[in-house]
Amino acid sequence: MSDIASIIASFNAGRDPERLAMKYRAMRGSPFVFLRGTCHLFYQRLPRAKVLDDAPHGWICGDMHLENFGSYKADNRLVYFDNNDFDEACLAPVPYELVRLLTSVLVGAADLKLSRAQALALCHTALDAYGAALAFGKSRWIEAETATGMVRDLFDALASRTRAAHLDRRTVLKGKTRTLKVDGKKALPASDEQRAAVTQFMQRFAATEPNPAFYRTLDVARRIAGTGSLGVDRYVILVEGKGSPDGNYLIDLKEALPSSVSAHVSAAQPTWQTEAQRVVEVQRRNQAVSQAFLHAVDFNDRSYVLRSLQPSEDRVALAAWDGKLPRLEAVINSMAELSAWAHLRSGGRQKSAIADDLIAFGNRRDWQLPLIDLATQCEAQVAADWKAFCEAYDRGVFEASGSDR
Repeated sequence: MSDIASIIASFNAGRDPERLAMKYRAMRGSPFVFLRGTCHLFYQRLPRAKVLDDAPHGWICGDMHLENFGSYKADNRLVYFDNNDFDEACLAPVPYELVRLLTSVLVGAADLKLSRAQALALCHTALDAYGAALAFGKSRWIEAETATGMVRDLFDALASRTRAAHLDRRTVLKGKTRTLKVDGKKALPASDEQRAAVTQFMQRFAATEPNPAFYRTLDVARRIAGTGSLGVDRYVILVEGKGSPDGNYLIDLKEALPSSVSAHVSAAQPTWQTEAQRVVEVQRRNQAVSQAFLHAVDFNDRSYVLRSLQPSEDRVALAAWDGKLPRLEAVINSMAELSAWAHLRSGGRQKSAIADDLIAFGNRRDWQLPLIDLATQCEAQVAADWKAFCEAYDRGVFEASGSDR
């Protein structure tokens, strides 16, 4: 087994083999999907560089790329567009966030049908937007009234979505009773043991909430979602919500694993009670308003994140840029600004840089070109690693390793 194959197989050891096979198959599809599925490898291979070491530290999501931004309903019942994945969150130099975003632009250029010049132009515009937002020194947010371009298109599409239609896509309705649609695309069947364990957990959780009947469990399945986390213990739970059939809610229960980024930074990390507490706490700090139903919980003596799945959740259809680069520039600008606002918002917390230091960094210009150079190095490394992965995958290495779990 090649070094790359060994690293990837070792990192994913113990995951659900059925969903892990889906992850490996998806990663075989393109370097961009491979990048999304190997955050641990990206930071392990990230070269040490002055542009990283000389930067202020902040609370980063850890896995920033083009597909980790989307819309969500917050606990104030308004819908926002923001970073929505904090599994890898940790304290790190803020350019760690940016170099992964830039690398995702360069690696994803082929999937988006971008020329080399266009991809590099997007990298420059992202860094300009991030620096300007930091230098301004005030955190903002993106909602329907402030969204532009393709992000505004996303909000416009969300306006017509209903809970009933959302449920119809994910469940089967017979009479007035819904069950989860187990189609091998969004969900796989849960065993009787898994179903019983999740149902008992939800009963205990419901007892701590103001309206226990809301969380009465109707059905449980293993959830299929994301790329990097495929194979991690994860469930979709259909609950009574505000009443059957169309007031039902979908709940996501996902195991929280240690950040694969923190091992590759020199900053001392806080001692969290659980990994789920780390994920939830950094998400609450970084987002302007927290996602609805967001909880750190214990299940089966392990740490999980519990949250709702809403009709308002979606990503921007980046492929719809239609050859008009300004449309894509506006989205990349928004992603970069959201990153800067998150760093400002969480500044001064548990050894992260204060706003003055972040503003000073935003006003500097000596880090932008070196960061693009570093991203091009990372792009080349991802291409080489993907090639090695593909060769191992085509030899059946991952099929053999997955069958042992």
